[in-house]
Amino acid sequence: MTDDQRRGASGNRPEKKNGAKQPARTGYARPAGGAKPGEKRYGRPSGTAGMRPAQGKGGFARPVVKAVQREPEESTGLSMNARRVALDVLCDVHQKGAFAGLSLDEHLRAARLSPEDRRLVTSIVYGTLENEIRIDFALDRLMDHPTHEPVQRDILRMSAYQILFLDRVPDSAAVNEGVKLVKAMGMEAASGFINAVLRNLTRGKAEMEWPQREDGLREYLNVMGSMPLWIVDRLTEAYGGEEAERVVMYRENEHPVVMRPNLTRLDDAAFEAMLQKKEWRFERGLAPHSFLVYGASEITFDKDYQSGLFSIQGQSSMLAAEAVQAKPGMKVLDACAAPGGKSAYLCESMQMTGRVFAWELHEKRALLLEGVKRRLRLENLRISVRDASEHRPDMDGTLDAVLLDAPCSGLGVMVQKPDVKLRVKEEDVQAIVQAQKKLLSVLCRYVKPGGTLVYSTCSILPEENAEQVEAFLEGHPEFSVEPLPLSFPEALRREQSSFGLQLLGCRDGVEGFFIARMRRKR
Repeated sequence: MTDDQRRGASGNRPEKKNGAKQPARTGYARPAGGAKPGEKRYGRPSGTAGMRPAQGKGGFARPVVKAVQREPEESTGLSMNARRVALDVLCDVHQKGAFAGLSLDEHLRAARLSPEDRRLVTSIVYGTLENEIRIDFALDRLMDHPTHEPVQRDILRMSAYQILFLDRVPDSAAVNEGVKLVKAMGMEAASGFINAVLRNLTRGKAEMEWPQREDGLREYLNVMGSMPLWIVDRLTEAYGGEEAERVVMYRENEHPVVMRPNLTRLDDAAFEAMLQKKEWRFERGLAPHSFLVYGASEITFDKDYQSGLFSIQGQSSMLAAEAVQAKPGMKVLDACAAPGGKSAYLCESMQMTGRVFAWELHEKRALLLEGVKRRLRLENLRISVRDASEHRPDMDGTLDAVLLDAPCSGLGVMVQKPDVKLRVKEEDVQAIVQAQKKLLSVLCRYVKPGGTLVYSTCSILPEENAEQVEAFLEGHPEFSVEPLPLSFPEALRREQSSFGLQLLGCRDGVEGFFIARMRRKR
């Protein structure tokens, strides 16, 4: 496909038919050719060209013809450029295995869209991914031969999302803009097919036969919860059918941005006073120092953010760092540190004293840490590109605390990152568990007697969490699980088991996370 094909039509040019531009319509058309035999024709008298005949006796008044007024075409609110951005992100996710958040950031930076378009693009991308299995279920029932052409499929998906889930978007607009988009992608031959499928969906959505809960919970959660079957099975085995249903069907009504103050420059009261001066709505979160902010956009351009007065960080991530209980003068390791929120929390908790070693395997992700260090002025942060699974004998018994936020399936943050459930495969889990086990066995050696080891994941699978800690303790009797600190909300401390705390979004209102705080015996 050429660049010109990818750029597509502007969206406001006359329609083409058989490659020819059609003339614009007016209110009337001039007859072609001369008068027919026997037909009387009137014309202007010779020598009066350009003059209007006199009104009244002996003259003919020019008839006043009004142009036909067309009804304004309904719109979804998305410009053609915005639709192209949303489609490009979906194609990146499905064809390249890209992370939706990273792809979205990249395309939005390049596209220079209006704030409203940026918001709508984000909504379309995440909404389509969150409901993809349900959308595909509906589309496949409208096609005798479902298309597997990836670009067409994603155009159908994003259009169907608007038809099925967005009440404020006219169905006709979603259909028309889907057709325009497929033409803009150089696939005009497929426009009739796309149009037919989407119009069938608008006519048949009220009678669509969706799986019913009473006919089988497994299929119901698969389709209506838009959850891969293997995840449904794992959650049902781990939590039972009712709790698994709550996990799968949980959705956030609003998606607030979670912020916290830079703990070296503002306390909670001062940060709240700063927020009150902005045009944002906010409320206190569950985690210490957390604020849930609504209506905030383009935050990286905010002058207070740029000057390092606050950070954006998920509540569960804050709780994992809080479990370390970092104090001034400590030496602490954040072993898998990017993008840097927990490292920053540790540095600030230590009031810029001591040392926080931040290790990251990938050099590109380590650059994220460098950006955090500069913006927040974290003078006690030491960043290294290093494989944390490789043992460093010189560090044995030297650290007050180690935080291992281990690589994991990420299934605890499916609500915030819906592409996770589409990317992770069942066969991936065992390899992930083995990598976590190796990291724990290496990093625990660096903890000095009496020191702290915190293990966390953003997963809700027991084999990555409580079962992993249980196996670790069997092999390392010098460690034991400790109660979570009193700075944790009491409701969360009550949920802690013998092997750690499992956080669930549907129950706790935070990201799905696991946190275990362990102490090395003296």
